[in-house]
Order: sequence, then C-alpha cells, then structure tokens
Amino acid sequence: MRVAAKASVLLTASACALVLSSTGAYGVGDENNRTPSSPNGPSGGASDGTLTASATTTRIKITQISGGSSGKSSKPLAAVDPNWVPPACWYEPVATPQQLKDAVERLKKGGDLVPVTPTLSWGEDLMVDHYEKGTAETASGAGYKDYNVGKDGMFWRGVINKNRANDPASYDCERTLFWQNANTLPQDKHAPTPDVLAAYAYDKIDVPSTEIELKPTVRSTVKVPTWVWLDKATFKDVKVRAELPNAGVWAETTAKPVALHLNPGTADAETIPASGDCRINDDGSIGTPFTKGSADKTPPCGIRYLRASGGRPYRLKASITWQISWEGSGGAKGDLPDGTFETTQDMTVQEIQAVNR
Repeated sequence: MRVAAKASVLLTASACALVLSSTGAYGVGDENNRTPSSPNGPSGGASDGTLTASATTTRIKITQISGGSSGKSSKPLAAVDPNWVPPACWYEPVATPQQLKDAVERLKKGGDLVPVTPTLSWGEDLMVDHYEKGTAETASGAGYKDYNVGKDGMFWRGVINKNRANDPASYDCERTLFWQNANTLPQDKHAPTPDVLAAYAYDKIDVPSTEIELKPTVRSTVKVPTWVWLDKATFKDVKVRAELPNAGVWAETTAKPVALHLNPGTADAETIPASGDCRINDDGSIGTPFTKGSADKTPPCGIRYLRASGGRPYRLKASITWQISWEGSGGAKGDLPDGTFETTQDMTVQEIQAVNR
C-alpha cells in the first residue's frame, strides 16, 4: 500500500476520504473492497471514461503503418540489449476543465472518489478546495479557480505502462492532476516526448513469424551443405505509429530486417558464413534459394553438419535481427536497440551421401 504523504497535500482535510492501491487507482464507481479497475481498458462513468479509468489506461493511439501483413501469425520483438526497457510511466491529458468539473459535481452528489495520481484518489473536500476554489496548494503548485473553465488546455495525470506495473519506477509519475496549456508538453522528465512514444511503440511492434526456407528441408546429409534463405516478399520493414491526442506529439518506430543468425544446435557443424550471420541482400532477401544442380556449390547462407544426429534431431535456431529507428514530431529522430525474433526447427542429419542433383 502506498503512503498518503506521497501526494504532499498542504491542507487540513479531516473529512476527506483517500483511496490508495499498490496496483492502481480505483476508478469512479469502484470501492476499496471491490476488484480494482481492469488494466486493459477504461472503467467508471461513461461520460468521461478516461478521467475515471484505471492507472494503466492510456490515450496513446497505436497504428500499424506498414509491414506485419503477411497473413502469418505475428510475434513481438525481444530487445538485443537486456538492460533496455520501455518507459515505466509518463504523463498525459485526461480531462478538459468541464470534464473535471462534471466529475466533482457528481462527487458532491454522493459519487465516488476522483483519481488524481495513478495511485491516489481524492474526496470532495480536496477536489473542491484545490480545483474549484483554488484555496489549497499541493506539491504540484497552487490551486485553480472553477477548474480553469474557459481556458484552452487540459488536466494531466500520470499513466503506468501496464507491462511494467510491478516495476518501482512506475510510481515516479505521481504529480497531482495538473493543468497544461493546449499544444504544450510539461517541463518534466516523464513528459510524453517523441522518444517516449517511440519506445512505447517499440513494445507494440509485431513482426511476421517467418520460417526460413531450407534445402534439404528437414533431413540433411553429413558434410553436404544445407541451403538457407528468406524470400524478400515476406521480409519487410514494420512501422508502428504512436500518437497522443490533445498533446500534439507523435512518433513512428520502424523495425528493419537486417540479418539472419544461424545456430545449428550442435558443435559438430559449420555455419556459412563462419559467423553464422547471413546479411540481407539489396533486394531485401537473405541467402540464395537452392536450385537444381547446386548441390556441389557452397551457399551464401547455410549449414554444413559434420556428424549424424542419431536418434534425436538437432535444434536449428534462426534469429532474425531487426534494426530499430524512429522519427517524431518536431523533427525528432533516433535509434533504439536492435530487436530479435527466433524460430526453432528440428534437423535430422544422416550419414548417407545421397544427393538430389
């Protein structure tokens, strides 16, 4: 359970009710002895689902711009850098002045508490004194008069990345519900800048679970090369756009396939090239398809097994490396750690030197 002092409320409010939760704020309509709001979508009053939503409900809109449409099942990428993680939390707009005023008016009539941080909700006294009368200050600053009705902007609140909800860093966005003028971003390290949206979009990239082409397919022969390739038609860039409405900020994150790494599943094998890294061709393909009459040739991408697999097949692993870059609003751009997607395939290797030419 979080500590109430986190909000640093600088007023006396003995009649005020507070609700705290280690997993997120209870939405309007919930009670402390009920199940918390679902992290997968908004909850509470239908008139303003975002203001009363759970702590992990975001307004960030994700759009698949290109790629990922091969018809095969898609899978998320794993970052090559084990220390890289997407943002744990950020601030974003959740209510117009009128929406906040309406929520407090419902509170006056016996409604439930209003979430003012991801883990803290306020009752009527605090909401009225701070947002309606402007007589109470918090660590976020002075109060407001009549909820800033008539001004151009929105009230902002912290949002927790649901994929990092158990990370202590997710509690860093605990500024009390605060005002931000239209088309501006908070001067805060957790503002939703383009690089934050780009990293959030990275987590939403799904790449085709492309299976490598092999010749022979699943049964190879000792010392005879197994050709490996990927067709350019299914090996395309994947681009995802993350946009935060009412904030004027966006980012597009692109995953570009750049290489295939082969792990034969045994030390008794040679990869071609020796590093096991097959680079992408100019046309977007990898390797060269096997053609009749190529059995005595060395493939640009492949494996040569040196020992039969016996009763248990080798586990051939093929890891596709995706290079990640992004560009965003205001001309911002940058790079993120490469991502990988790995597939595994059984390979039976026999001693017989029978070759289909």
